[in-house]
Amino acid sequence: MKSSSLASLALLAVASGFLAGCQPRATSGYQGYLEGEFVYVAAPLAGRLEQLAVAKGTRIDAGAPLFRLEAVSETAAQREADDRLRSVRARLEDLRKGSRPSELAALEARLEQARAAAELSQRDLARLQDLFKTGATTASDLDRARLTHERNRSIIDELTAQVTTARLGGRSDAIAAAEAEAAAAASAKERADWAVAQKSQTAPRAALVYDTLFREGEFVTAGTPVISLLPPEFIKVRFFVPEADFAGLKAGDRVRVEISGRPALEAKINYLAPRPEYTPPILYNRANRAKLVFMVEAVFAAEQARDLHPGQPVDVTRVAP
Repeated sequence: MKSSSLASLALLAVASGFLAGCQPRATSGYQGYLEGEFVYVAAPLAGRLEQLAVAKGTRIDAGAPLFRLEAVSETAAQREADDRLRSVRARLEDLRKGSRPSELAALEARLEQARAAAELSQRDLARLQDLFKTGATTASDLDRARLTHERNRSIIDELTAQVTTARLGGRSDAIAAAEAEAAAAASAKERADWAVAQKSQTAPRAALVYDTLFREGEFVTAGTPVISLLPPEFIKVRFFVPEADFAGLKAGDRVRVEISGRPALEAKINYLAPRPEYTPPILYNRANRAKLVFMVEAVFAAEQARDLHPGQPVDVTRVAP
């Protein structure tokens, strides 16, 4: 009876040890996964996809061509705006120049003729005044000579004003209106240039072409993404921390990220969620508060994140400061 009890106790001890060995070991790490923030590239104008310049899964540099939409209408509008701008600017320059040189030369010649006629009429008037004093001419002849001289002087004043006006160019209000028209035409040209430029999109930064969302020949509506990019600096690790450990974390802390099949990486915490991810449907107390977990995000250096893929599970541990 006594030996049977001892055997039972030994068996119980072995079973207890086996069960203890099967229990998961406590760890100071946290579970999480890799997350990517994608850059969706779209054109603000609609059109048929004419060229897709990149392939899914390739890496591209900043400024690399991505896609081009057909731009027949926009190109025609650009040419029209360019022609209109040249026409308006030419009219403005014509207004600023005044009369043509040949027109100005004709006015100046007429002015010289008027001056010669005025000089001749002045001499005739002086001669008739002397003759009138001696009674050799009549008062009517003297009056006629005086009126002829005054008319010639008036013609000089008129032609002088015409020459001055011809040299001035257009009126100030006409020039101001032409300048406003030229500014409006320049704005229309800028808008047309912008529309043509928007039909071709380039990469805003170096990235992985994560996906292409259209095929060549398909119609793309305005603002619809055609390509999704994943820059390496936009890859981060997202993990979940129990409430008891959350208070000890802060932005800037370093963490160690372990990913299956590759060496461990280091990341820096840049975001801590202000609210828990899971709230049990019971009142808070010391017993169930451990069920609360908070989301934390950390970012890698761009050169380290280049070959990482969103969705990969990771184990995260804190790095001692």
